[in-house]
Amino acid sequence: MPLRQLLIAVGEPLVDVLAAPAGFDVEVGDVVIVDPEEDSGAGAGDLVLIIGARGRSAVRLVRRAARASASAVAVKVDAEQDARALREAAIDEGVALLGVRPGVRWEQLESFARSAVDNARVAGEGDVGEALGDLFSLAQTVAAITDGIVSIEDTANRVLAYSRSDDEVDELRRLSILGRRGPESYLAMLREWGVYRRLRHGEEVVHVEERPELGIRRRMAVGIHAGSQPLGTIWVQEGARPLSERTERALVGAARVAALHLIRQRTETTMGPRFRENLLTGLLENRIDGQSAAANIGADPHRPVVVVVLTLRPREQAGMSNRSEIELERAEMTSLISVHAAAYRRSALVTTIGSRVYVLLPDLPERQATTAVATLTQEIVTAARGHLRSRVQAGIGSVVPGLEEVAVSRSEADRILDALGHDPGTEVATIADVRSRVLLSEVLTTLGDNERMRDPRLALLRAHDRDNGTEFTRSLLCYLESFGDVRAASLTLHVHPNTLRYRVRRAVEISGVDLDDPAERLSVHLQLLLARRESTRR
Repeated sequence: MPLRQLLIAVGEPLVDVLAAPAGFDVEVGDVVIVDPEEDSGAGAGDLVLIIGARGRSAVRLVRRAARASASAVAVKVDAEQDARALREAAIDEGVALLGVRPGVRWEQLESFARSAVDNARVAGEGDVGEALGDLFSLAQTVAAITDGIVSIEDTANRVLAYSRSDDEVDELRRLSILGRRGPESYLAMLREWGVYRRLRHGEEVVHVEERPELGIRRRMAVGIHAGSQPLGTIWVQEGARPLSERTERALVGAARVAALHLIRQRTETTMGPRFRENLLTGLLENRIDGQSAAANIGADPHRPVVVVVLTLRPREQAGMSNRSEIELERAEMTSLISVHAAAYRRSALVTTIGSRVYVLLPDLPERQATTAVATLTQEIVTAARGHLRSRVQAGIGSVVPGLEEVAVSRSEADRILDALGHDPGTEVATIADVRSRVLLSEVLTTLGDNERMRDPRLALLRAHDRDNGTEFTRSLLCYLESFGDVRAASLTLHVHPNTLRYRVRRAVEISGVDLDDPAERLSVHLQLLLARRESTRR
């Protein structure tokens, strides 16, 4: 199977693509486990799981597997510097490198990878013929062969397709079709009878005898599988005529064909786009090299690229206290962003990380790229303003020379959006618009992360305010933000100028700070700004 298909099936949260120098169409034929003490074990086309060695200590094994013509190697990675060393080795040897997340169990990854290969083998060996219409056509075909009434369900007992019938259906089928899922009371009985347990194991056709007192007619069922992985169930209910002698054989064949449908459906409609999103996340977090991702997203790795990040800022008056409402709006925003981005660049990618939506715009023109991206981003925000109850703010990272530097543009876009969090009136900004605020934010972050740099005298002042109900800290900060202009600060606080002078004098007396020293005055200002930011976030 192609490496791409394997990654779609396994993917996050188990592995991250760190390098794919030969692309994602290299064939994977088997999954093997290699121990550092073994001499070999890897062969051509293998996915090699390296156990017992992680990080830099696995570089030698990566090279050895590559020289044995393995298609991909999976290694546990803890540190960024280890990932870099492994990535360099993989690119040098031309082998795909998968970083296995620290908490993942090897047996779990091996099981999923082997199931993926089994899926591909089932799809490759199956005789699809003309039966590969949609699932409803398949259900109708099985109904004609068996003289029964057919339904196809997934592993959650949701009805995916069913045959048309003039026969009278029993209560179980009627409720299943109307509710698109079997009623829980009936499902509980089937579980109690051991029906589902038997259906999950192999191709056995399970018989369920008629239960008139329960409104259940005779039926047969078979599990749909890809390798050892259950995908669903096909049911056939007896109608006005007895089920034909061909029913069991027809169900087994139909289950194999249905497996092809469901594998294809999972791959094409759901996992494919998600795989591209995972590649974007890898670029944003600097986990995959640009060259490996470029071919799959259809972009030139050496042309200018930029990252834009957007987020919702729910308005208080919108009354959106329900988290589900916010999530619904975020999904609508993501869809809107995807449409605009795709219209601008065919190779554009959109993904969500936490509460933020990231847009990658590759293949930008050499000139006027920043202006064009700013125009596009403003169009997105304006459209969102007309459709959503929440405000949308956006930070535009700097245009970088190629995909290798996507993480740099993303980091800057994040810092810009952080700065806009304190400026609700601004919708879209670049670093040129908010450079001073970004600088201040980073200084405060550095100060907040270094406990030794905290001034205990200002902590004493805040404690005094807390214990005595005074506002000396707030008044001192307002005074400094007004550049020592007593009248302007007093107007902001709605107090008399003499009251403010008294508060500033008392703040200096209690804390012992020296406002006549320019360096200390700046330090006090920063410390007070940090305290305000921390109290706002609590």
